[in-house]
Amino acid sequence: MRKVVPLLFALPLLAHAADPKGTLVTANQGPNTLALIDLATGKQVAQLQEDGLVKVHELAILPDGKTVIAPIYGDSGVGKPGTDGSKILVYDIPARKVIHTIDLGKGLRPHQPTYDPKRNVIYVTSELDQAMTAIDAKTFKVLYEIPTGQPESHMFALSHDGHRGYTSNVGPGTVSVLDLDAHETLAVIPVAKHLQRISISRDDKTVFVSDTTTPRLAAIDTATNTVRQWIDLPSPGFGSAPTADGKTLLICMPDAGKLGVIDLASMKLVKTIEVAGKPQEILYSPDGSRAWASSFGEPKVAEIDTKTWTLTRELPGTDRNDGMAYAPVQ
Repeated sequence: MRKVVPLLFALPLLAHAADPKGTLVTANQGPNTLALIDLATGKQVAQLQEDGLVKVHELAILPDGKTVIAPIYGDSGVGKPGTDGSKILVYDIPARKVIHTIDLGKGLRPHQPTYDPKRNVIYVTSELDQAMTAIDAKTFKVLYEIPTGQPESHMFALSHDGHRGYTSNVGPGTVSVLDLDAHETLAVIPVAKHLQRISISRDDKTVFVSDTTTPRLAAIDTATNTVRQWIDLPSPGFGSAPTADGKTLLICMPDAGKLGVIDLASMKLVKTIEVAGKPQEILYSPDGSRAWASSFGEPKVAEIDTKTWTLTRELPGTDRNDGMAYAPVQ
């Protein structure tokens, strides 16, 4: 049974420039809901909840700007015992409901969904199959799998030219390089003892992956598939994302309660921004003027001005906000 809970509250706003319009959708591991935040008003207007909606971690939005892909991961952490999600929910944001359920046929712990415009497919990490699952973005039919050659392939980064994919394999501490044309694993790169989230530079020359045991970020050369260098951090990193101009990388540092601003020309941390709770993931507004950081431990989503790298608003989330998607619709 579908439940839509209307919400009309907002947290106090800080001084800021004109706010983006549209809806910020957050996946909330605490109450197991998707929260809808009206960016024009800074109010959380609804939470969507479905029977069986257990620990949706990550989200992706399709080109229509209203359809959100939400894999059901399960009730456990990576590599830990628990339930194994086998379905993916497809939400229509204006309608406030699930319009389709993709059944993967078995428990795979599906995670990071990513839309590939080159092929019009949705890639989803499928940890228990050590693979990426490709799904037709029009029919929502499962098309094929691409092996990663490693367990716990949790996060995924798609190259902008569409030819390569990179998975962060958490427990093994490796990154798998995937040929998306040939549907095969090209390489497995040893990186550290334990990894987490992954991102790719705008020019596709560097993949960034967070070492969760040491305060450093690996910069992987995509031409050689080796770690080119390490970027020192004041605290272990987590989710990261480059700006549209390719000059800066913003990274979450959960243990410190801060975001780090990395200059990609010098490959050095140049600033930190204090935020509430334990920041998890970074998402930019379509015009790049704002960055949003989800958080565990505080019911807030930080909004950052990317020109000044300052906190402009704290949007009302829920406990354990994780994956996010931007929808231009209400």
